[in-house]
Parts: sequence; C-alpha cells; structure tokens
Amino acid sequence: MKVLVTGATGFVGRHVVAQLLARGHQVIAVARDEARARNFAWYERVRFIVSDIHGPIEDAFERFDRPQAVMHLAWPGLPNYAALYHYEKTLPADYRFLRSLVLGGLGHLLVSGTCVEYGMQGGALAEDMPAAPLASPYAKAKDALRKKLQTLQGQHPFKLQWARLFYMYGEGQNPNSLLAQLDRAIDGGETTFNMSGGEQLRDYLPVEQVAAHCVTLLEHPGCSGVFNICSGEPISVRALAERHLARRGAGIRLNFGYYPYASDEPMAFWGDPGRLRTVLQST
Repeated sequence: MKVLVTGATGFVGRHVVAQLLARGHQVIAVARDEARARNFAWYERVRFIVSDIHGPIEDAFERFDRPQAVMHLAWPGLPNYAALYHYEKTLPADYRFLRSLVLGGLGHLLVSGTCVEYGMQGGALAEDMPAAPLASPYAKAKDALRKKLQTLQGQHPFKLQWARLFYMYGEGQNPNSLLAQLDRAIDGGETTFNMSGGEQLRDYLPVEQVAAHCVTLLEHPGCSGVFNICSGEPISVRALAERHLARRGAGIRLNFGYYPYASDEPMAFWGDPGRLRTVLQST
C-alpha cells in the first residue's frame, strides 16, 4: 500500500514510518525539516517531501503522489495544549489540507486524536463514549476536526479511522514528560526526584507499540470510527516511575507530594480498547 505519513519526524511519526516499511508498505513521508529526517535509518527508504501542509497547497492529492491511504499525525505547537492557536489556526488549516486530499480522490484517512477529548470523564473510557473536551483548546480542536471530517464524509464518502492516543513513552518523547525528566535526573547523578503524590491512574504504552497498533488499524480499512490506542490497564504514576527506576537500576529517591495534583485532569482515567482489540484479534 502507498501510504502518506504527515508529521513523519515527530514522536509517533518516526516509529510509524519504520513500522510501515517493516510491513512492506511504500511510504511518502512529509515533514518541514529534511535535515532532521536524515537522522532516521528509514530516510533512504522513503520518498521524503519537505512541506508545510498548513501552507497554500493546491490539489494536495496530486501533490503528494495520489496515496492509497494517509496517516495524519502532524499537529504543531505541542505540548502547549492551552494555546488558542490550536483552535484558531491549526484546526482550520488541518481541515483545509485534509479536505483537499479527500476532494482529490483520497479514499482512506487515519487521523491521530487524543485521550483528552474525553475531558474530565473518569474511569475506563469506552470508544463509544461522547467526547467532552471542556476548556482545552487542543482537545476542542481535535474533537472539532473529527466532527468536520465526519460531516465531509456525508458528501464525499471516504474511510475515516480516528485513533485516540493515550500516554506514551520511548525514543523521541517530549523532554518535559515524566520519564524523560526522570532519565535526566538519573543520568545527571541526582539523588532526589520531585514529583506529585503519584496516585493518578493513567494508561501508558511504549511508543513503538502505539505505532504498531496504528499501522494494524490502517491495514484494516473496513474498520472505521473511533479507536482507543491504549493498553486498557491503568497504572499509577507512582508505580510507573518506580518501575522505570528498577529498569534503569537507579537508586534515586522519589520525592512524592512535592507538586500538587493537576486540577484540570481527573485522578483516574484509562482507555477501554474494545474496538481496537477486535481488530488486533483478527490479524
């Protein structure tokens, strides 16, 4: 299958490209920085196109070599989730680009969503639960993009898979994420690592597994709608940090309770990947 991947050099995108190639797919990788792309082992095996997909692009489907499927992973400006530009600029630009692909003839689109679309709902978050993104401009923008694409389907039918990503860790992760900060503290010889109380329950997967699930989903175009890309197994932030320390063989002390719990996140939420499991079990 000829697959166009936007955000190919991002945290998830770099691993998705590797997974697609490993499974024999032809990849058109799109990103703004070719110098960064050259650092990846897959660079010579893809057709790399330097492009700002939010710029003026006419006839995007032809411009990007008429792909059979598109994995749209690009989304600028993260991890500043509270910035208004997500809703005011990125949302309309994203929709304009994806609409151009569909009107040009694209038949299959997978878009990365986010677990924060569920808002403050707690517990196990099922894929058929309504989104409730509340105040986060990023979450509101993602939810609005999904609704716009579903409306577009009514007039220009295409297959739409909405992959809601939960928490991830691994190569290329945000340097301000918990485990990245913990690694820096370990490597820097720190004796104490400050964190919250650590009792929050979250849903984590290695980014390589997230990428593999997304590619498997793409390979099943008959399955459409919302899919939670997650483990379905909640783990406390405390246990996650302790497990990581054990894996690293580090003796740094975790200073629980140094930071307060975030008021804009539920204490316990994780994904119910029921629809994803159905796809995985069919492979």
